[in-house]
Amino acid sequence: MPEDFIRQSPETAKKNLSKAERRKKLREVPASLKRFREIKEQALLGAGPKRIEAQKAKGKLTARERLSYLLDEGSFQEIGLLVETRSTDFGLKDKGIKGDGVVTGFGKIDGRKVAVFSQDFTQLGGSLGLAHARKITTMMDLALEAKIPVIGILDSGGARIQEGVDSLDGYGEIFYRNTKSSGKIPQISIIVGPCAGGAVYSPALTDFVFMVEGISNMFVTGPEVVKAATGEDVDFETLGGSMTHASKSGVCHFVAKSEPDCYRQVKELLTFLPQNNEERPPIAETKDPIDRKLPLLEKLCGVDPRKPYRVHHIIWWLSDDHKFLEVHHHFAKNIVTGFMKLGGMTVGVIANNPSHMAGALDINASDKAARFIRFLNKFNIPILTLVDVPGYWPGVKQEHAGIIRHGAKLLYAYSEATVPKVTLVLRKAYGGAYIAMSSKYLRGDINFALPNAEIAVMGPRGAIEILYSKELKKSKPEDIDELKLKLSQEYADKFASPYQTASRGSIDEVIEPLNARSRLINAFELLADKKKPGTDVTGGNIPL
Repeated sequence: MPEDFIRQSPETAKKNLSKAERRKKLREVPASLKRFREIKEQALLGAGPKRIEAQKAKGKLTARERLSYLLDEGSFQEIGLLVETRSTDFGLKDKGIKGDGVVTGFGKIDGRKVAVFSQDFTQLGGSLGLAHARKITTMMDLALEAKIPVIGILDSGGARIQEGVDSLDGYGEIFYRNTKSSGKIPQISIIVGPCAGGAVYSPALTDFVFMVEGISNMFVTGPEVVKAATGEDVDFETLGGSMTHASKSGVCHFVAKSEPDCYRQVKELLTFLPQNNEERPPIAETKDPIDRKLPLLEKLCGVDPRKPYRVHHIIWWLSDDHKFLEVHHHFAKNIVTGFMKLGGMTVGVIANNPSHMAGALDINASDKAARFIRFLNKFNIPILTLVDVPGYWPGVKQEHAGIIRHGAKLLYAYSEATVPKVTLVLRKAYGGAYIAMSSKYLRGDINFALPNAEIAVMGPRGAIEILYSKELKKSKPEDIDELKLKLSQEYADKFASPYQTASRGSIDEVIEPLNARSRLINAFELLADKKKPGTDVTGGNIPL
């Protein structure tokens, strides 16, 4: 006790002592606050150390670790931390699980607001019950009102059997909100564990699906059910792994090598997207000159129309800083879709890829491109179409599987789109495929062609076989090759020349290849105010 306190009179000392006691009492944590902090700390621990260790043993992050990788540091604001299931059957009431297997809330990515949920596999296998579903739907409702993107991190055993039909109704509520939000706010699904049964339809309704090699699975019915029903013996990875859905089914848009890489990709994607359909996509600063020359396009003018090349190289040379984020890289490789920046502006790219199936359009390519175009139109992102297409892929399988019906989706998507549409014919554009690839009379705004472009009903070699069949039959065998070459050149000059097409108004201009980048940027700048954000009266972006 201080010396001056000892010298005080008994009355003063008594008074000061009571003040000290009062100050000490004020510093004591109230019982209610202490209890709150204990409950909160327990809830934040999830299912406890053992379950967390089991999760990490599978090479997976915890639900909260995932959010820390995805969101800006210190930005996460949680809602529903203390929510519990109301079900009392099968001992659920006694478990007292806070959060009910999912973490929900809001945060920021690069300073921009997002709504997030992250399923916690350590709690009842991340299974979805009614309270779990209501946490997600509450967050989705708030996100739609706030007009911000929704990102879902899925790691769940599916519907919670202990809650019966309530869990199925919970999925129905989520699907309904996925549909209502479609075309209004971006929706992104990240699969980092199992996603089975009815649960798979929520990701399928969202705009983009990410999966991670080795830990992600999606399927309507698991391997055991498949074997019982059909006799087919298949493992989880083959049935519904990341590469299966990325390359075969087309369900998955992006595949990552690891979880951290996955969250990096999500962040990169968001740099191209607006917060909602009433905003324009963000503008990026770039030091890349608008008038940078493109010698690669000049070289392309001398390449045989039948020779394959990767259209990615063209895209990289056109884009700011040679950067391109491809969407659906492993699916329908004959057409390339993705995001780039041109003069700082976000642009969606659709390009035929001659290195795969000669760049021809088929069922999968039509579906892939059509849905991407519809997404771009919903979120005010201009469309650049790079054309090098020989036609539609022939064959009985394609016809019987509905190439007519699926191909019509691409025509519909381009015709429906009201965002700026700029087209560049790189080499060949034949037949109905020429029409489908944002041609002038599908209301392409500005259509360019390179000097080597061939635009016709069909290629010169095929055309002369029909047009000059009698002459060719009468020719001597040793003269046929020379005659075909001569007739093909005559046909190309008269019917497939870009100058003939330009004279009809089907092409706005034949351009200098070296200047293609600046011409495209100037075209998009001219069209920048073509569409006012939020004026699209059509529905959402239905899965095609």
